[in-house]
Amino acid sequence: MRNLRADERISIELRNMYRQYGYLPYKVNQFEEYDLYMRNKRFLMSENVLAFSDMDGKLMAMKPDVTLSIIKNTSDSADTTKVSYAERVYRVPRGAKGFKEIMQTGLEVIGRVDAYAMGEVLMLASRSLRAISEEYALDVADLGIVSGILSETELSDAQRAQLLTLISDKNLHGLKDQCAALNLDEKTTARLCCLVTIYGPFETTLPIYEQMDLPPGCAGALGDLRSLLDMMKICGVENINLDFSVVNDMNYYNGLIFSGFVSGVPQSVLSGGRYDLLMQKMGRKNQAMGFAVYLDQLERLLGRRSEYDVDVLIAYGEGASQEAILAAVQQATRSGKSVRVQRAGETAIRAREIVTV
Repeated sequence: MRNLRADERISIELRNMYRQYGYLPYKVNQFEEYDLYMRNKRFLMSENVLAFSDMDGKLMAMKPDVTLSIIKNTSDSADTTKVSYAERVYRVPRGAKGFKEIMQTGLEVIGRVDAYAMGEVLMLASRSLRAISEEYALDVADLGIVSGILSETELSDAQRAQLLTLISDKNLHGLKDQCAALNLDEKTTARLCCLVTIYGPFETTLPIYEQMDLPPGCAGALGDLRSLLDMMKICGVENINLDFSVVNDMNYYNGLIFSGFVSGVPQSVLSGGRYDLLMQKMGRKNQAMGFAVYLDQLERLLGRRSEYDVDVLIAYGEGASQEAILAAVQQATRSGKSVRVQRAGETAIRAREIVTV
């Protein structure tokens, strides 16, 4: 695979890894009905959707997301479905001014998401990051802890969303002010502030939360996190942090949620989590969990141009025979080298070796 672009090589490597763990390749439609994305636009990374009218006048969209298409095209089943994908999506990336075609690779578990399934997904997320760079970090949190704390309040969805945004931004001052504005008691305020101030390596940070005075509604989430930590130790997974700045929309996500980062890229290159609530909103009974790797975020890291375009450049003159040219091509390709054939005198491309015929 040495002649592939770095993003292509990584995509193939990730798909092979997912297949090794039983995630079967899944192909989704290039287009979906526009209404699918409008009903779930808060789930999307960008609310901008590239739309067009079909031949029958139906409004269609170039898919900006893969997860929604997979849910739409799979049915509820007693069996658990494990799929992986490598698809091109169309959306406006963060900080961009227009639509872009983006390669997205990832996996989904749909059915019963038990403790092992959660651990397997988290392990594969970590190994996906490691396939990109040795310098990576996977930040995890559990929305069950946030919802457990907020369960003792009477807040609207909008008010909860405001608090989530402040926690995600690690805005401690703003969080305290918002708690005061919402008349939250001191205990609830202190618990929410801990989500901003207490973060770090999974192994050392989880015990702090386990010893905190959290509501009984947080017990299940703490148990899930302990089970995940134990499984990550067995799998030899490293560089995992407990960090509630990764919290997201509680209308779609529940339970475990995570984001992945690699050195040299300022934004997350991987995101995922449990999205049972999204399944329910789409009329499904099953549980679901997955993640996506956004290869467009790796351009800064992987976009360095290779030193050579091909291994061998074969330049032939006017009197060269077809047999001589083909013999040179076959000699190079038999050894696995990439070859470019062109007439002598044309602008030379960058090659490790130049052969004149």
